[in-house]
Amino acid sequence: MKFELMSLPYEENALVPYISAETVSYHYAKHHAGYVKKLNTLIEGSEFFGKSLEFIIKNSKDGIFNNAAQVFNHDFYWHGLSAESTAPSAKLSSMIERDFGCMEEFKKLFLDKATALFGSGWVWLVLNQDKKLSIEALANADNPLKYEKIALLTCDVWEHAYYIDYRNARADYLQNYWKLINWKFVSDNLAEAEVNTTNA
Repeated sequence: MKFELMSLPYEENALVPYISAETVSYHYAKHHAGYVKKLNTLIEGSEFFGKSLEFIIKNSKDGIFNNAAQVFNHDFYWHGLSAESTAPSAKLSSMIERDFGCMEEFKKLFLDKATALFGSGWVWLVLNQDKKLSIEALANADNPLKYEKIALLTCDVWEHAYYIDYRNARADYLQNYWKLINWKFVSDNLAEAEVNTTNA
């Protein structure tokens, strides 16, 4: 069983004017596709062939981990964006207010962490084992699954996510990224996590 590049949930120009079709094309068809291809090459004939992406992320290291995590991270990133206006569920809104004070404070903390992350990486909203939300800034391909945290939302701050449109102005990209967040996806992730926790 080989991994396949996911289908984008929208057209490449759907995120204009905040993220250009050119950026989506390069990011998805070159970088994301490259991680899928490399992962398939690395796991061929290995103990990880036929295993789930989550299993590989939790149990591998070095090149296999990096490529598996980048496939997961990019899948998550694309699903977390939407050209349509969405809103957090009542449950998600309540938990954000409980753990961050208010949505505006959460936004500030999230974007500040994304702006400050040195080099390449990802910023995540996660649900911890104590059922509290937190913001995690992880370098390179690092991933919350490794730390038994449940991913709810991610932002890609590798330069290939924004350099065509924003050059080195990461903060401008982040402000516009926020306008594209698919809050239904985030809310659904939270709801699924709660069901899985209850049934565990």
